Amino acid sequence: LKLTDPSDAIGEFLGIPPLEEEKGEWGFKGLKQAIKLEFKLGKYDEAADHFAELLTYVKSAVTRNYSEKSINNMLDYIEKGADGKEAAKSMEKFYSLTLQSFQSTNNERLWLKTNIKLAKLLLDRKEYSSVSKKLRELHKACQRPDGTDDPGKGTYSLEIYALEIQMLAETKNNKQLKALYQRALKVKSAVPHPRIMGIIRECGGKMHMSEENWKEAQSDFFESFRNYDEAGSLQRIQVLKYLLL
Repeated sequence: LKLTDPSDAIGEFLGIPPLEEEKGEWGFKGLKQAIKLEFKLGKYDEAADHFAELLTYVKSAVTRNYSEKSINNMLDYIEKGADGKEAAKSMEKFYSLTLQSFQSTNNERLWLKTNIKLAKLLLDRKEYSSVSKKLRELHKACQRPDGTDDPGKGTYSLEIYALEIQMLAETKNNKQLKALYQRALKVKSAVPHPRIMGIIRECGGKMHMSEENWKEAQSDFFESFRNYDEAGSLQRIQVLKYLLL
C-alpha cells in the first residue's frame, strides 16, 4: 500500500493513533510512517504538524531510548530527502520542534545532534552570522567549566569543528582556519564518522595548497580521500582531482 497508493497509506497510518485508548507504541509507529510518506510527497506542512503530534508521545508513551533513536532516524531521513527551498524550510521546522520538545527532558545527546544538523542547514544556506552564533552555543555545550574540550563529547566536538572549518574555508579566513584545523587534529577522545574527517582533511589540504605547501596538501588530500572512500561519499572524486593536480 505504501508503494502503490501513498496517499491512501497515509490515511491508514493516521487512523492508528485514534484506535488506542492511551498513547502507545502503535500510534507512534503509525505517525512515523505517515510523516515519512507526507515528506516524500512534498506535503511539508502536514508532515510538520504530525511530527509535532509524534513528539507528544516521547514523554510517556514510548521509552526514552526508543524515542531518541526514532526521532534521530526521522531527522536523518528528512535531511536526506530534502530537495528544494520548501523542503529546507520544513527541515528547519522539524529541528526547532525537536529542540523545543527535548529542552524540558534534559536529553543532551539529541539536543546536540539536532543543533549540529541545524548549523549544517544554516551553513548550506550561507547564513554565516547565524552559523557563528549556533557554533558558539555548541562549542560551549561541549566544553568543561574551565573552557577546555570535554573528552566525553569528543565526537560532537569534531563535528562542530568540521562545520566551523568549512565556514572559515568558504569565507577564506585562513588565519583562523589554520588554528582551528590544528586544534581539531588534537581531539583524541573521538571516534568520528569518516565523512567528518574527510571534511576536515579536505579543508586542510586546500589551506596548505593556498600556502603552496604542496607536501602537506597532498598528505591531507590523501587522508581526505581515504576517509570519504570509507564513508562511501562521492566527494572522494573531487578530492581525487586535487590529489592528481
